[in-house]
Amino acid sequence: MQAIILAAGMGRRLKALTKNNTKCMIKVNGVTLIERMLRQIVKQNVSKITIVTGYEKERLKDYVSSLGVKIPIQFVDNDVYDRTNNIYSLYLAREIMKEDDTLLFESDLIFEDAILDELVSDPRENLTLVDSYEAWMDGTCVKLKEDDSISEFIPGRKFDFRQKDEYYKTINIYKFSRAFSRDYYVPFLEAYQSALGQNEYYEQVLRVITMLDRPLIKAKRIKNGQRWYEIDDIQDLDIAESIFTPDDDEKVWLMQSRYGGYWRYPKMIDFSYLVNPYFPPEKMKEEIKANFDRLLTEYPSGLRVNSLLAAKNFGVDIDSIIVGNGAAELIRVLMDETDGKCGFILPTFEEYRNRYPKNLRVEYTPANEDYAYTVDDLTGFFGDKDISNLILINPDNPSGNYIPRAELIRLTKWAHQKGIKLIIDESFADFADEPDNSLFDQELLDEYPNLYVMKSISKSYGVPGLRLGVLASGNRDMISRLKRSVSIWNINSFAEFFMQIEEKYRGDYRLALEVFRRERARFADRLSGIKGIRTIPSAANYIMIKVESGEYAADLLKRLLVRHDILIKDLALKTDSAGYMRIAVRDTKDNDALIDALREEMGA
Repeated sequence: MQAIILAAGMGRRLKALTKNNTKCMIKVNGVTLIERMLRQIVKQNVSKITIVTGYEKERLKDYVSSLGVKIPIQFVDNDVYDRTNNIYSLYLAREIMKEDDTLLFESDLIFEDAILDELVSDPRENLTLVDSYEAWMDGTCVKLKEDDSISEFIPGRKFDFRQKDEYYKTINIYKFSRAFSRDYYVPFLEAYQSALGQNEYYEQVLRVITMLDRPLIKAKRIKNGQRWYEIDDIQDLDIAESIFTPDDDEKVWLMQSRYGGYWRYPKMIDFSYLVNPYFPPEKMKEEIKANFDRLLTEYPSGLRVNSLLAAKNFGVDIDSIIVGNGAAELIRVLMDETDGKCGFILPTFEEYRNRYPKNLRVEYTPANEDYAYTVDDLTGFFGDKDISNLILINPDNPSGNYIPRAELIRLTKWAHQKGIKLIIDESFADFADEPDNSLFDQELLDEYPNLYVMKSISKSYGVPGLRLGVLASGNRDMISRLKRSVSIWNINSFAEFFMQIEEKYRGDYRLALEVFRRERARFADRLSGIKGIRTIPSAANYIMIKVESGEYAADLLKRLLVRHDILIKDLALKTDSAGYMRIAVRDTKDNDALIDALREEMGA
């Protein structure tokens, strides 16, 4: 068996990184793609390696020669690389293909050793590697029959997103027998190029071959969890480095520092970021999809209209509420308008705290292992601290500690009497067992203009991609100032449309919360059954746990990410004791996957 690597392309989308280098000399975690690939091919005991070069060919040849690869390497030059596509590069190596069984590679790939091992050991002679289509993939896809024969090739220009669940992406690694290359592929390659020219793709030759009565080539589906990536631009490079870093600590840091966007890692389960797993319903999503074209191509309304929508949805006056591009935008403008000493309860959601001067923070940490507290605890601690502001997340993040509505009103009265601005963030309040607990109540806001109520729509309603939050207060002058601090178009048309139709789906929302509460109770019970883990009661859509087996939570987090593709939140920087973690409550399937992984890692 021999190997052929197509490495003639210019890699224009990598910009400065390929200004003087061919694409396959890009480094991922300090190792070039071509070196990694050559080392992997050598392990397969091939007889020789052919590299088709083009752009910066002499630099590439010199580099490959310096690697000390023990297997013979020969080069074939594509001198018109800037005017041809990969069909011509492969055409130049056509006679070599007829000499032996061939492994064919594109040079811009990075993949696990096991993927190549299993391709080579598969007894089937002619195979194309494929993976289930995911949103990050681009290029040729195929449809498969049950016996792995290819029923249809789908080039990018004919991709139908309505059928994406039926598609498999070609990974651009192939295994061809000598007979297949000699009798079918090379003759078809020559004929196809002669008829259609040099600016085509060699996958089109396979498409023609699959039209024959007898399936000559099959697809090999890679196993779930096996990793590969195609590097076309700097974002691909960034993601590839986070997937393939050999340093587990670096992998954790790289993943956590992304702060979301984990849809680019479709095999990973995200227990770190917090959403409602049971809302929105399919009908609501279909309504949004049905209006997609208009929402995408037309401007959203301005701030006044969106404030009107929010006022309608939350039952308050238009001049008492402001809509934000996520709660984060509203936290920023509100904290900019806040001065004097500010009380914080630790551990906490850091967005508020990080936006306040350290020397003006007055911080309270409950003196118990569950970080639980009551209104009496708060008034007792802050009563003599001369604070001008107090921030309460309820349920608290990350502890899940919950204060009932009647007690919140008592705290509001206390703060009013002492002239304290009270900011209550109820982003997670809908998940609590207490019904009708919201403080979005115009009479209450008017009676206590020192009260500010924040809510993240993203977290409560399961739509973090919309970036939507609201803030209400009876202090109309302050709300007016905040509105002048944000852009007139601070939310997009999709977020506006969500607010427009939200009222129709309130019954679905209530049902989703009921399902969620049952699942949270079941999940917490199963977590409590794992030896070495203590579960802290929570009223939110997350559960804080304490790892009490004598190991650091960070070590467990690392093993869950590296071995199971599960990401959770380590609270080492939030708590005063090691071992605390926060786990999002997802749906039953995902929650059980985490339970199984925890049992395996904890030996329980």
